[in-house]
Amino acid sequence: MKVLVINSGSSSVKYQLFNMEKEEVLVKGIVERIGIDGSFLEQEFSRRDELRIDEEIENHSQAINLIMDTLLDDEVGVIEDMDEISAVGHRVVHGGEEFSGSVKITEEVIKKMEEVSDLAPLHNPPNLAGIRVCRELMPETPQIGVFDTSFHQSMPEHAYIYALPYEYYKEYGIRRYGFHGTSHRYVAQRAADMAGKDLEDINIITCHLGNGASVAAVRKGKSVDTSMGLTPLEGLVMGTRCGDLDPAIVPFLQKREDLSPDEIDSIMNKESGLLGLSGISNDSRDIEEAASEGDERAQLARDVFAYRVKKYIGAYTAAMGGVDAIVFTAGIGENAVGLREEMLSGLEYLGFELDEKANQTRGEEVEISTPESDVSVFVVPTDEELVIARDTAEIAGLK
Repeated sequence: MKVLVINSGSSSVKYQLFNMEKEEVLVKGIVERIGIDGSFLEQEFSRRDELRIDEEIENHSQAINLIMDTLLDDEVGVIEDMDEISAVGHRVVHGGEEFSGSVKITEEVIKKMEEVSDLAPLHNPPNLAGIRVCRELMPETPQIGVFDTSFHQSMPEHAYIYALPYEYYKEYGIRRYGFHGTSHRYVAQRAADMAGKDLEDINIITCHLGNGASVAAVRKGKSVDTSMGLTPLEGLVMGTRCGDLDPAIVPFLQKREDLSPDEIDSIMNKESGLLGLSGISNDSRDIEEAASEGDERAQLARDVFAYRVKKYIGAYTAAMGGVDAIVFTAGIGENAVGLREEMLSGLEYLGFELDEKANQTRGEEVEISTPESDVSVFVVPTDEELVIARDTAEIAGLK
């Protein structure tokens, strides 16, 4: 029983093929630079060396055809026939209010996805392109859509609504949706398992901290608030995104710098965050290195990032009336030892003590609070693809 997971981006397609009987990754890879000079496929095998194919790839159809040819190849393939793929799971960034869970993809579902594409114009169109190609290649194979936003559809209205004229919500769907939902869902469940408790019995704050970053308040297994909003721009300071700011800054800069809406949007999404503050890089590793060498702006970027995360942890503790566990995941959350310590410093009143030795761990599941702590703090490597594969297998009736 094999499930193919597809994550189709604007210029790339990531993929993983799972044997769901053992939840084992048979192969994973990526096609990059679609429609750009120098496109290529890179693939990793569970039991052999990596593979790279350099080939000009003009569109997503060519990319997915190349993926399938590679999976079926006599020498490097891992399947003998396309029918071995029992179902295909697709990551879809934005489901709007239409989808509160994963669904089997039909023409009606595609139509609804198209209707909310203006909420994620850089993400949903390539997601849809990948779905269409897979449906053409495998017309009898179930295709399942798993939405980044669906986990957060459990937020109450007072948490997701913006204080704008209400008709903008009714007319355009302007509200907080949240993202990284599959990651928050996965690490919340793993944290509950590590704590030896049922997910429905505890309050968890999940911190997905990478180049894109968000925090979620998960009360009794349901997301009740999250830091990202209508788009992934709101909330934490990120690699190149500014996160929360006074909205009056937007028209102020537009007037002072003579900027168009597209230009100010690009500045907030691509030139801000750690990159904008430090002037060095959007990569936290570069920021950490420069800060350790005395670069003041790098130190400032580091401090602002940590402070913003700390504020959200405190806010979500209040929103849930207490917290039982805090979880760090994604590139920064899993590996930035010093930043984790700084983000937690001053929050000890919540009921935990940091285990400094355990906190030296990188990229592994570990509890970094002491056994005596009332609140547990965990590091959990995320596995969004496994969540997609599990949902796909369940909805396709493979379990």
